[in-house]
Amino acid sequence: MAQILSEDAVISSWLRVEAALATAQGELGRLDPADAAAIAAASTPANIDRSRLWKETRTVGYPILSLVRQIDAALPEERRGRVHYGATTQDIMDSGLAIQLTEAAERLAGLLGRLGDALADLAREHTSTVIAARTHALQAVPTTFGAKLATYVAELARHRDRLRAARDRVGVVSLFGAGGTSAAYGADAATLRARVAELLGLRTTDVPWHVARDGLAEFGLTCSLLTATCARLAREVVDLSRTEIAELSEAAGHHRGASSTMPQKANPIESEAVIGLSATAGALASSLFRVMEAGHERAAGEWQAEWQVLPQLVSLCAAALRTSASIVEGLQVFPGAMRANLDADGGLVLAEAYMMLLAPRLGRERAHDIVYEAVGRCRESGESLAGALRDVLPDDFEPVSPEQYVGDPELTVNAALAQWRAGKP
Repeated sequence: MAQILSEDAVISSWLRVEAALATAQGELGRLDPADAAAIAAASTPANIDRSRLWKETRTVGYPILSLVRQIDAALPEERRGRVHYGATTQDIMDSGLAIQLTEAAERLAGLLGRLGDALADLAREHTSTVIAARTHALQAVPTTFGAKLATYVAELARHRDRLRAARDRVGVVSLFGAGGTSAAYGADAATLRARVAELLGLRTTDVPWHVARDGLAEFGLTCSLLTATCARLAREVVDLSRTEIAELSEAAGHHRGASSTMPQKANPIESEAVIGLSATAGALASSLFRVMEAGHERAAGEWQAEWQVLPQLVSLCAAALRTSASIVEGLQVFPGAMRANLDADGGLVLAEAYMMLLAPRLGRERAHDIVYEAVGRCRESGESLAGALRDVLPDDFEPVSPEQYVGDPELTVNAALAQWRAGKP
């Protein structure tokens, strides 16, 4: 991702737009074909003095004036004066950004696919591995580890749809001139714009978007959503890795997660990193709403905020996805601890199961009250819940096991896997 968003890539994207603009204008007769060919040939990084480019950018406020002058200076004398014909700075920079974000979206899609595949495999493997479902951080009812992971798989499937939609909305050419009227491009501006889009592998539009930044905001917010899901997964790993729980652990390795002073420590370092990435991305994403406030036909500062925020969001998202996939691929799962922890509260995790068992005969409310009182006695005496309820349970009743009260995890896992497979390329 660093390469996609690098200085080399951004300058190259601007040069590609200038070359495509000249080529299309040559094809449509707006420029002499020889002039157009010369401009396209001169639009190469070798002709750009970066020191000069950034020095003049600090003076002008934007880089394209210097870029254009340097391309023009590289032309034969008789071919000069036709670079950037009819264009405005933001046409070039926004079209270049569309190229970069389209490529970035493909990279994110690959990373998302790797994470989703790893989670899908783990969910399938642990469809029947019983674990305590936790609400408000406390044990609630039994579930399975596969069913827990299925929620992440389905969430990533939805994010994949969001990413595709966001990619399509940012992969759009911008060629509308100074005030969005396209007047300087001439009567065939729409045809020109469509041809430039075709040359760049972008979509075209006949509505200017110099200050309509909703598509870019959507892309950035999608990145933030992805990192938030990664953080939810990372938080699960951190919490279930606690010494008192010990149901999961990140991959082992010499000095992996080691402490400088406590030799026993193996900290969940990748999960911690993902949580930090997400916290940063969430804070950055909030500024995209401010960027959308740009007024009239050109921003006055809001655009500059976007230059800082979007590359960071995309990079943070890539890092979160890549690190999360590494977490899942190396995750150590301890089914024995998961099963043992279901007895941590004396088996009271089955209280709802007993309530529902009694409800048909006693009514749900009365059954709830009876089990509630029995739970209190169990915590005081240490007896089993089945024992505390013996006066209201049938004589031939067999105690309920966690494995008997997990619903239909296979249905949940299969549904999530089907959603994931349905959207795979």
